[in-house]
Amino acid sequence: MTQASAVDLHRPKVEYFNIDELTNVDPKGFVRQVERYQVEPWGLYMARTSDHPEFDYIQSWLLPTVSLRATVFHFTPEYRRDQNYYIDIGEFEQVDAKQWRSVDHYLDLVVRTGREVELLDVDELLAAHAAGYLTLTQAQQAIESATGTIDGIAAHGHSFEAWLKTQGIVLTWQ
Repeated sequence: MTQASAVDLHRPKVEYFNIDELTNVDPKGFVRQVERYQVEPWGLYMARTSDHPEFDYIQSWLLPTVSLRATVFHFTPEYRRDQNYYIDIGEFEQVDAKQWRSVDHYLDLVVRTGREVELLDVDELLAAHAAGYLTLTQAQQAIESATGTIDGIAAHGHSFEAWLKTQGIVLTWQ
């Protein structure tokens, strides 16, 4: 019998997007300069450079009505990954006219356009719920959002953007 690997148990990651200041405050409290924000009726777009060793630029859309954050990472050549979109499941909201907030609910999706969607971090979601970091309602909503997104993408030829168009969401990327 093998022992399951330990889960990196942590509270939900909270991030802030300050439109007027052109800043993004990451879950560890680091303030990052943002090159561009764009507000649409369906969400918030952010584009900024990154000092991460694996990628040097990040573009994200916060999409509250579908409980998703869709990200395109611009990986450095030595860290290229086979993915088109990385999707976080969670709560994404406009706090006021100047600020948005995201609360990550552990589940993630990796979209490989035209081929597949991979669900990640189910173990983290279950451990977080068991630790009291998410209510049963929040955990159930995360599962429903993830599975609904997987079904929608699959039903549209494994195209994330084609599925979003049926939700009235048309993304633009820099």
